[in-house]
Parts: sequence; C-alpha cells; structure tokens
Amino acid sequence: MAAPSLINIQAINKSYGADTLFSDLSLVFLEKERTGLIGPNGSGKSTLLKILSEIEPPDSGKILVRRNIKRVYLSQADSFDPQKTIYETLLEALPKTIETWASEKQIAKIQDQMAFHHLSRKVETLSGGWRKRLSIARALLQEPDILLMDEPTNHLDIEGILWLEKLLTNAPFAFVLVSHDRLFLENVTNKIIELNARYGEGFFKVNGNYSDFVQKKETYLSEQANRQLTLSNKVRRELEWLHRGPKARTTKAKYRIDHAMDLQEELSTLKTLNAERKAAQIDFDTTHRKTKKILVANTIGITRDGKKLFQHLDIKLFPGLCLGIMGKNGSGKSTLINLLNGNLTPDQGTIDIMDGAKIVTFDQNRAQLNENQTLKEALAPVGEHVIYRNRSIHISSWAKRFLFSFDQLGMPVSKLSGGEKARVWIASLMLKPADILLLDEPTNDLDIATLEVLEESLADFPGAIVLITHDRFLLDRLSHQLLYLDGKGGTEYFSDYHQWEQFYESQKPDAPQKSKPEAEKKTVAQLGYEEQKELNRIERKIEKAEKQVAFFQDQLNNPELISHYERLTEMYENVQNAQKKVDELYQRWEELESGVEHLQ
Repeated sequence: MAAPSLINIQAINKSYGADTLFSDLSLVFLEKERTGLIGPNGSGKSTLLKILSEIEPPDSGKILVRRNIKRVYLSQADSFDPQKTIYETLLEALPKTIETWASEKQIAKIQDQMAFHHLSRKVETLSGGWRKRLSIARALLQEPDILLMDEPTNHLDIEGILWLEKLLTNAPFAFVLVSHDRLFLENVTNKIIELNARYGEGFFKVNGNYSDFVQKKETYLSEQANRQLTLSNKVRRELEWLHRGPKARTTKAKYRIDHAMDLQEELSTLKTLNAERKAAQIDFDTTHRKTKKILVANTIGITRDGKKLFQHLDIKLFPGLCLGIMGKNGSGKSTLINLLNGNLTPDQGTIDIMDGAKIVTFDQNRAQLNENQTLKEALAPVGEHVIYRNRSIHISSWAKRFLFSFDQLGMPVSKLSGGEKARVWIASLMLKPADILLLDEPTNDLDIATLEVLEESLADFPGAIVLITHDRFLLDRLSHQLLYLDGKGGTEYFSDYHQWEQFYESQKPDAPQKSKPEAEKKTVAQLGYEEQKELNRIERKIEKAEKQVAFFQDQLNNPELISHYERLTEMYENVQNAQKKVDELYQRWEELESGVEHLQ
C-alpha cells in the first residue's frame, strides 16, 4: 500500500524575468519520505522549497496539501534577535497557548538533543555552527509533519554534520532537504530528485539513496544518448527518402513526411537535453618543479586570543601529497593555512619553504573578490584575453569554461550567486601556477556537477595540496593523510576519514574502550609519509601492471608470432617481466599492510 501524500504539486510554472525555473513541474511528497533535492546552481531548488512552504507562490499550477499537516521551513540564513538568549529564542517557537510546565519540558528535551550547555547565552555570542543548531532546534520544537531544509549542513563542522545525520536518521517526520553534501545525502535520504532542464519532465527521480541515484541516472543518460544516435540514423534515412524527388512524395506518403518531421523535432529535443550535460572545466596549473619536499614545518604551535590552538605540530608537504585538515569550528584550521602561506608567524617552531616555491590560497571568504567589478573584469583583469599555461584565451571562451554566458560578462560580481562567485575565484586561482594549493572550504556553494569536476582536477594536480572541507566524500577521496585538530591544543594524524570516524566514536562517553584505535593512530607515524602515500596508491599501480601483463599475453597468443622465433622469445620475456612487476607490487602491498596489521 502506497504511503499517503503530504504535498502534491501539479503543473507549476515559475519564472524570474526571462529565466524559466519550472515549466509544468509535477511532484508528490509522501509520508516517511526523506527526500534529497539536488541540481545545478540556478535550477530552482531553494525556490521550490519556498513554494512547498507557501512562502512564495508559483506563477501557475496547483499545490495540494493534506489537511492539518504542519510544514516547517528551515532557511539557509537565520534571523534571530542577537540580544535574546538561547532560551528566549527557543521559547518563541512554541505556541503562545502552551502551559509553562509543558514548554519547560519541551525546551529541556531539545536542549539535550542539541547539546546546548547554557541556555542563558545570548545569540550574538554563538558561532555559525551553533546558530545553525539553534535554527534546527526551533524547527523541531514546532513538531513538523514535513520539514523543508535549505542547506542544513551549512556552517556545521564535520562533528556537527554527524550529529545532524543521527538526528535525521531517527526523525519521526518526513523531510525535503537541499544539499550538495554527497555523503550526507547517502546517509539520510531514501529518495533523490534532481531538478535539471536536461530531463523531459524537468526532473529525474529515484527511490533510494544517493548511490542508487548515481547508478540509475547514468543508465538513464546512457539510454538517452543511445536514443539520440538511433533517432539520428532514422532521421538521416527519412531525409534521404525525402530528397529523392516528387515521385517519392505522393499524397499516400504524406504520413511519412509528417513522421520525418516528428522525428527531427524529437531528435532536436534530445540533442538539447544531452547537450545540457556540461560542467565547469577546472584544471589547476603547476610550476612542475622537481623536488622531494616543498614545505617542512617543525614543532610549530600558536595561541590566538588566549586559546592554544595546537603545539609541537610537524608537517611535510611534497609533490603529489594531499593533506586533509579536520577539526571543530574554531580549532585552528584556517589559522594553520595562514601559517603555511606566511600570513601568520608561529609562536613556536619553524616553517621552511623551498626557494621560489609558489603558494596559492583559496580563502573560504573569497575576500580578494572585488564585488564592484564586472564579471568580465574579475575573470580577465587586463584586456580581452587571459594567459593560461602560456596560451592566450579570449574572455568569452574563458567565461564559457566556467559556465558563464557572454551576456553575463557585464554583470557586477555582487549580483552573482554564491556558486558563481566560487567559480570566479577558482578561475582566478587557475591563472596562478602553484607548487602548493592551500584550499580553505573550496566546495562552499558549488553544485554537485562542479564538485565532481573540482575533485577530478585536484586528484590530477601534481603539486602538494592542503585541504580544509566539510565535504567528507571529497576529503576521503583526495587525502593521503588527515590531520585532526581537537580544539584543545592537541593534534592527531589518521590515514583516512573512516579511521578518524572510528576514533571519534571511541571518544564518546558511552563508547566501549576496546574500540579506541590507538594502534591505528600509530600506523601513520609508523609507515611515514612516503609509505602511507605508497599504500594509498598501490592498488592503482597493480591494476595498471596487470593490464600490461594481459596486453603482452594477447600479443604472445598471436598466431603470426609462431614462425618468428626471435619476436616470440622477446614477447615471452615481456610477459615474464610484466608478471614479475605484478608480483613485486603484491609483495610490497603485503609488506605495507602487514605493518598496519602488526600495529593493530
């Protein structure tokens, strides 16, 4: 039996000026559904949430809402009175008619859920992460049947995101959330909807989590591309028939002419939809310096505003290494970036940088963007061209690479969306060859398609990377090591995100002591930087070496070689040498893994 409907939108349309967001969009949201709403920047995700909340009306169409359901909207930005306390702010979310004892009970319950320690604190003293928790707390106090959340993980650190995941996993209500956090979507949703003009209905829907969505979407787009190829062949045949002359185009064949026209129209539509499969082209440049170590920090420490952020910290950066930085908000992650790029000096220790090394920093606040510039001036500060990798590129082509149209070039930067500003900032960094990329929350405001392109580009960057991000999927894929700042002055190295997660779970008061992975923490130090990097990449090397064996084996089985003794002998030696390399790689893999197992 199907779950009852909560909200049903039928054939809604919404435009802003000449930009059409939705055209005859129809969707149903059911009880017990945990829906992730995704799509490119500008596809209308936030607008759809506002329409579902009746904060904004559609231009036309119907919205059918089940009687007596409670809808609660959680905006990206909060609107609190900074002078009020946490307690007063929570009390505002409760009905005025509720009795005092009941309100006290509900606030005490939510205080425990949110981990608020002092309800008397004023809102103005809270960090962005704690203000987000307060927003969520207010929403929960309203006891929604369906909660509509726009980027609920914004401003939360990774520990805050894990807290929110647990809360939503056990939630008694349905929800729709807009998010670009792929692992968050994977862990909390059971339905994904992508808004995108590439789809005939304006959306693609999958019942399942994010990995289910990715698999089914790829199948759908592949089938759509195959459909275009089939139609293209049909149209070509029909056009050939039409071009044969008047004798072929009799009145009896009028249906065939109409059919050919229909096929052309369908093909044109498919070409348009398939052409929508585009993303920003991101590719960072490097100076290609040949060196083993670019930066070495020895026993560095720093105190800010009377708080010791970290001490006795050692860091080594070399080509091909990505160092991920994790920690609570305020633990010193951005301060560490400013130490590495020379904007700050450590209180203790030294930082040695290779002579002439070029460091490029991505500031999470994008402070260097001039809001008064036009998009054209921001993308190409001098003239009509930019110089990228010693090649001159016209501004229109450069803008297109980052999904900007020629018509947008005259827009002021201040009018761009957060995602568009991020793309402008990335474009400016790409013009600067670097040995080290220092990236402080580069994924903020980026849609998933752009995130994937950024991810691929960073994976191919030959220099060193220091990466701060709350995107755990990106962090785990790119990082060869993780450095965790605990916010109390301590630091720990981990080999990957999952190892850190085990450590994090083991630190909770109710966690069994045996799960505390002390041995795992020693693994990174035992293996060392180079060995850990080697372990992370050896599977890829083995796969490549095995393909080489298969290639030479195919050559060896070529019947033409039987009569050529010298070539046959040479190919046999090639097979033997390639297999030897595979064996050596497997042996090395076992050595590295045995070191880990020995410690565990």
